[in-house]
Amino acid sequence: MYEKIKARVNWPVTILLFIGLITVAFPLYMTIVIAFKQPTEMTNSIAGILSLPAQWSLSNFAQAMELTDFWRSLGNSLLVTVSTVVLCILLHALMGYAVGRNKAHSKVYNLVYLFIVSGMFVPFAILMMPLAKQTAEMHLDNWAGVILLYVVFYMPMNLLLYTGYLVNIPIALEEAARVDGASTWRTFWKIIFPIMKPMHATVAVITALAVWNDVMTPLIIMSGKGQNTLPLAQLTFQTQFGTNYNLAFASYLLALIPIIIFYVICQKHIINGVVNGAVK
Repeated sequence: MYEKIKARVNWPVTILLFIGLITVAFPLYMTIVIAFKQPTEMTNSIAGILSLPAQWSLSNFAQAMELTDFWRSLGNSLLVTVSTVVLCILLHALMGYAVGRNKAHSKVYNLVYLFIVSGMFVPFAILMMPLAKQTAEMHLDNWAGVILLYVVFYMPMNLLLYTGYLVNIPIALEEAARVDGASTWRTFWKIIFPIMKPMHATVAVITALAVWNDVMTPLIIMSGKGQNTLPLAQLTFQTQFGTNYNLAFASYLLALIPIIIFYVICQKHIINGVVNGAVK
């Protein structure tokens, strides 16, 4: 029996998974260890860097929260992330439904689909300076402008996900609703939108991760406004002459906690949404 089980082990895949685990676990270990160390314990030797703290202390976390104005920065990050996620789910799901149900038999909708999805291949560096100038002229160099840009930036990926998932929803459901007298608008919100719950969770997590960790967009659009998200506030630890790794890593761990909680809440729907959205 043991030999049969042993024969079933796919060693190349197992080794690749083990290497993947190391690439994730090792940086996380370094972050936790350095965050709890005192600056005097930091050395240039590998053994000194990898060693556990002589005394575990939360002083780095307290100082990092003070320097980054943590609660205010956290509130700004939550405002931008939650607003973006809600708007993306509502607008992109509606757009995915309209395009997904019509692109197969309409050249116009198919061109719209291809045009929007092609936006994934446009680098942000090309758009950076024109967007900064346009948002300033339109008085959108604020939180509203940043949220609006995020909704546009993540539209191509989310449209691709929603249209892919929509293929798995039978059209017969909509035809039955029309027979009962439901309009297209009501059919979407009462039948299709609830069915797409797994994809909503997938879109929410992907969008939230991207927005939560983004530095460039708020930095370029709101430069000099003095309103920081957590990633912007963490730039405090990087100076011309070096980086305070102890405080920086402590701040990174603090910023990691909310997004991990959000992922744990949504994770049971994510795999189902990704698999169903990618099948056809």
